[in-house]
Amino acid sequence: MELSPLVSTTTGFLVLFLGKRLNRELGFLRNYSIPEPVSGGLLVALLLTLLHVVGGPEFSFNLNSRDFLLVYFFTTVGMNARFRDLMRGGPALFILLGLTIAFMTFQNLIGVSMAGLLGITPAAGLLVGTVSLIGGHGTTIAWAPTFQDQFQIENAMEIGIAAATFGLVLASASGGPIAQFLIRRFKVPVPGASTPENAPTTNVPTTDAEASADPAEPRLPIDLVSVLSALLAINLCIISGRLLNLAIAAAGLKLPLFVPCLLVGILYSNLLPEHRSERAVFLWPRRSDALDLIGELSLGIFLAMSLMSLQLWSLVGLALPLFVILLTQFIFALAINLLLVFRLMGRSYDAAVICAGFGGIALGSTPTAMANMTAVTQQYGPSTRAFLIVPLVSAFFLDLVNAVLIPSFMGRL
Repeated sequence: MELSPLVSTTTGFLVLFLGKRLNRELGFLRNYSIPEPVSGGLLVALLLTLLHVVGGPEFSFNLNSRDFLLVYFFTTVGMNARFRDLMRGGPALFILLGLTIAFMTFQNLIGVSMAGLLGITPAAGLLVGTVSLIGGHGTTIAWAPTFQDQFQIENAMEIGIAAATFGLVLASASGGPIAQFLIRRFKVPVPGASTPENAPTTNVPTTDAEASADPAEPRLPIDLVSVLSALLAINLCIISGRLLNLAIAAAGLKLPLFVPCLLVGILYSNLLPEHRSERAVFLWPRRSDALDLIGELSLGIFLAMSLMSLQLWSLVGLALPLFVILLTQFIFALAINLLLVFRLMGRSYDAAVICAGFGGIALGSTPTAMANMTAVTQQYGPSTRAFLIVPLVSAFFLDLVNAVLIPSFMGRL
C-alpha cells in the first residue's frame, strides 16, 4: 500500500512526536544523545519490518516532500552563515577537509581490498565505499546503473542501497554516543553546564546562529512578519539556487540542489545590507528565531521520514562478504574519529561535536551529521565552529570530491 505525499509527510510529523516522547521517557536515549527523529523513525521501521516478516500489509511512503525539506534546511544553514564566522574557524575547516578526503580514499581502498580478499568483484566493494557510505542513497542510485553496465553487477542497486541503509542506521546511532564518550572521557568543559552529568537537555541554543550571535544584536521575535519574511527569503534563495544549479549542470557538473541553495543563502545573507528600518515590512532574516525554527523543523521531519521508510528486512538477505566489509568500514570510521578527528580539531567541546557530525557523514549522510550534532548541542550547549565547519565540508566539498574519486577508482578496476 503506497501512502500519498500528504499522508507520508503527516506520518513524519507523528514519528517526530513519537521520537520526542521516547527520548523524554527513556533515559538511555538522552544519555547517548540519540536524535529524536532517529528514535521514532527506527521504532516505526522495526514495526513495519515485523509486519513484513509475519506477512502483514506492507506500506510504502511517497517521499517527494522529504527531499524538499532537505533543501529548506540547508538553505537556512546558508542564510545563518557569516563570512567572519567562517574566517574564525578557517584552519579547522581545511584540516577537517583534508582529513576527510584522506578518509574517503581509504574508505574506497578498504572496500575494494576487502572485496578481493572475500572473493567478490572489487567493483562491488567500491559500492560499499564512498558511493553508498559518504554518498548515501542519492549517490548510490545515480551510480548504480554505471556499475551495472561497466562491471556487469546486476544487483549493484541492491548492494548499494543496502550498504547506504545500514550505514545510515550506524551513523545515526553512533554519532551522539561518540561525542558523549569524548566529553566524559576527557572531561571536556561544555557551554551548557558546568559538568556533563548535570548538562541541560532542553532549551539550549543548537545552531551556529544562536551560538555566535552578538549579545548586543537584537533578534527578531517569532511573529507573523518574521515567519513570513523567513519563508519568503528561503524561497528566494531556493529559486536562485535552482537557476545556479542549472548553470552548473550546463557546465557538466551535477550537484544536489541543496548545495547551490546553501551557497546562495550564504551569499545573500552576507552581501545584502544589514540596515534594519522600522518602516520596512520585509526584513531579510539573519539569525532570527523564525529562521532557526524553520530549519530545525525541516531537518527533524526529513530525518524522521527517511528512517521510518527504511526497509530493514532488505539487510537480512545480505551476503556475508557485504556484512564483513560494512563492519570493517564502521571500525575504521570509528577509529579515525576517536584517534584523529578529535585530536586534530583541538580536543575541545567543539571537537567532540564535530566528531558527532563526522560520524554522521562517514557512514550516513549530511542530514544525519547535522541531526547528530543537534542532539549533542541540545544536551550540552551550542557549538559555533561545528555547525559552520561540518556543513561546509560535507554539503559542498564532499560531493565534489566524490564526483572525482568514484570515476578515478572505477578507471583502475
